Amino acid sequence: MAQAIIETARLLLRVMTWDDLDFIATMLADPRVMRHYPKCCSRDEAEQWVGRVIERHANHGHSFYLVSLNSSGEPIGQVGLLRQHVEGVDESEIGYLIHAPYWRQGFAVEAATAVRDFAFHTLDRERVISMIRPANIPSQRVAFRLGMKPEKMTTWHDREHLVFATSRVPPGGPSA
Repeated sequence: MAQAIIETARLLLRVMTWDDLDFIATMLADPRVMRHYPKCCSRDEAEQWVGRVIERHANHGHSFYLVSLNSSGEPIGQVGLLRQHVEGVDESEIGYLIHAPYWRQGFAVEAATAVRDFAFHTLDRERVISMIRPANIPSQRVAFRLGMKPEKMTTWHDREHLVFATSRVPPGGPSA
């Protein structure tokens, strides 16, 4: 069994394995899920995607995690913390992708909030970002719910993205 990283009231986030390829391939081939990406992924591209996720976890100690329902173990998406190089700066990005049949149930917010807290309290990150396409309003709503605010527009992978960010509040609250 893959290593569990985070558990919430309804969700389990665990290290992704090759056994997850069928689910990931199905999700990445769904035009609804991939509407803000350049295109849907073929099975071979999904296999490369899973390979990168596994490699990132091995190299950085974190990456996308497979998200499944606690009640059934059914996979519903991937949410995690990715190292990204944005405008010359290394950033910790919270990424979230929930399969379309599970939209509008609060799963992205629940999982991404848990990843934000994991980044701040377990990995001791001072700041996290999410890079979101300007037309992706649902994803922006998730970022706002995480306490993120839009900071700037950037070009990343040849496409414009809004950079949403939030910083960890120091113990005792904000400084005066």
